[in-house]
Amino acid sequence: MNTEVAIGIDIGGTNTVIGIVDRDGNLLAESSTPTLTHTDIKHYLDALTAKINETVLELDEQLDIKGIGVGAPSSNYYTGEIIGASNLGWGGKIPLVELLKSYYDYPVIVLTNDANSAAVGEMMYGAARGMKDFIMLTLGTGVGSGIVANGNLILGHDGFAGELGHVITEIDGRECGCGRKGCLETYASASGICRTVSELIAHTKMESALRTVPSEQLTSKMIYDAAKKNDKLALEAFDRCGKMLGKAIADFVAFSSPEAVFLFGGLAQAGDYIFKPTLKYMESNMCFLYSNKVKLLPSGLDGATIAVLGASAVVWKELEK
Repeated sequence: MNTEVAIGIDIGGTNTVIGIVDRDGNLLAESSTPTLTHTDIKHYLDALTAKINETVLELDEQLDIKGIGVGAPSSNYYTGEIIGASNLGWGGKIPLVELLKSYYDYPVIVLTNDANSAAVGEMMYGAARGMKDFIMLTLGTGVGSGIVANGNLILGHDGFAGELGHVITEIDGRECGCGRKGCLETYASASGICRTVSELIAHTKMESALRTVPSEQLTSKMIYDAAKKNDKLALEAFDRCGKMLGKAIADFVAFSSPEAVFLFGGLAQAGDYIFKPTLKYMESNMCFLYSNKVKLLPSGLDGATIAVLGASAVVWKELEK
């Protein structure tokens, strides 16, 4: 009997990761291909599909490929388009599903926001199994989000619901790449906490090893390493980040009353340094109706594989329909 599998694809700004995943969430094979080196979508897809075919052949077993699930920023599930994802180097509207269908005729070829696919992966294979209402927040360079209510992703009428990273948390605050000011992702992301450290260095006299690091070279990992050494400025940066994130989560809870909020991504790897202040400010700003009812949890999936697992999980969810 042929093994039923789905192909999960995570399109990132630098690399595209491909995974062959069975129904139980076992990653049977994985590979990657550059993203930004292919500025023309046709050339990119030629390279991507060649890598997919190579990865499938390397398994050297009979597979029943049910479909392809793609997770990518600025994606629209309804139209199958990537729209205005400037960090991918293409711009405009890319009809990705339509283009992929010219290469493959699998039963399902589906595109969704990368954070939405991570939420589906968490629901099928991770710590959200058995949950019907939860929020996934991905704390990377920006803040992505996937909202699940009654077992279904919240997509909205146009496919762009749930962009919680672009909820304004500070009026006339930091400039955001979306063109507005004060969005959550300018404070509660890996890049956001670096901006906080730069502001603390400029406006306080706190001693810190981070003062010797040029701002353009500063990373959230450096801030985490400094915090572990009890660096006061780094600890203050995590507290401020957790404050903005916790207050925002308290507002998000009032929208969907989730059982849990999951934090995933590079910044979430800081563990208690981000989780403790976030939980403190989440509860202190929570409406009494939801107080002490919502769990704040790390993802239950391996950070290195959640993206492709989530993208493949979307295929199985689509087949269930």
